[in-house]
Amino acid sequence: MEEFITFIKTIIWIDDFDLQLVLSRCTESQIAKGKTILKKGQIARQYFFIVSGGVRFFYDRNDQENTTWVTFKNEFFTEISSLHPQKPSRFTIEAIEDTKLVVIDKKDMDFLYGHVPVWEEFGRKIWEAMSVRMIDQILNFQTLSAEERYLEIMTNPEFLQKVPIKQLAAVLGITPNALSRIRKNIR
Repeated sequence: MEEFITFIKTIIWIDDFDLQLVLSRCTESQIAKGKTILKKGQIARQYFFIVSGGVRFFYDRNDQENTTWVTFKNEFFTEISSLHPQKPSRFTIEAIEDTKLVVIDKKDMDFLYGHVPVWEEFGRKIWEAMSVRMIDQILNFQTLSAEERYLEIMTNPEFLQKVPIKQLAAVLGITPNALSRIRKNIR
């Protein structure tokens, strides 16, 4: 949990009593590469923090998996469009490599928000940062060419090292062949 504690302390100031209360509501989980964390149709009931590894969000369309989001170490995630309204998920979430997670059940997160004022600040800051990343991704799709989007992703070496070409192409909104052409042109 040391990585998680360090992460929390980079976001907010929290006293030891409140930190211990937060940690008492957390569990750790190891997910093997390729294993599912949440299946399409299930209702999300947990928040996750990635200690190590990475996950992808995808949906099936025309018998093809379409990766929409990939995230790595030191990130929080959940399937928020399922968790908050308690509706079936439209996505499957899968580990793209062996992944270590800190897990907080929704009921425990709600408890912490109600009993630890700085934890509510933590949650707000986490979800504001996530919103900014999503807005950036939407703007990139609307304003950048596929090559420019690829160059943007190249600034994060984990994407290039850990995400298979087919999934990377899906995140960029292009075919694997188009990605191959872009990569050839950049070299």
